[in-house]
Amino acid sequence: MHDILINWAPQETRVAIIENGAVQELHIERTLERGLVGNVYLGKVARVLPGMQSAFIDIGLERAAFLHVADLHTTPHGVRGESQALVPIEKQVFEGQTLMVQVIKDPIGTKGARLSTQISIAGRMLVFLPQDKHIGISQKIGSPETREQLRARMQALAGPAEES
Repeated sequence: MHDILINWAPQETRVAIIENGAVQELHIERTLERGLVGNVYLGKVARVLPGMQSAFIDIGLERAAFLHVADLHTTPHGVRGESQALVPIEKQVFEGQTLMVQVIKDPIGTKGARLSTQISIAGRMLVFLPQDKHIGISQKIGSPETREQLRARMQALAGPAEES
């Protein structure tokens, strides 16, 4: 038996996940403390800076967000190896291009948010990586048996799963 209880007020939202009568998860989000980390946007490249190997992306905020070449996920085979050199940013993105990006660091002061094109959507037990061909298994699962069972299920459904 699973229940989701939601309590909303203008100042905060509380969500509790109940399993068999016991609270399993409690999430509290306060309006004044709401951050952008984890949000996914379809942004537009506003400016490419080859000297800094970065680009500024308009995602609809007050300031343009920052994307460094190391946070780009685009490579010929979809995965960049440790020894593979970074392709210069000016050869990967151009002004006016639309990119799906995820906020990895909130804006602070005069600096805009930091972005990545490696989208990662974490669930309770699994991590969805839309650009990859696998579904990751959460490292927060304490039981090795449960993780192994999930790994086996994911391999049966979608191919090899990796830990994220």
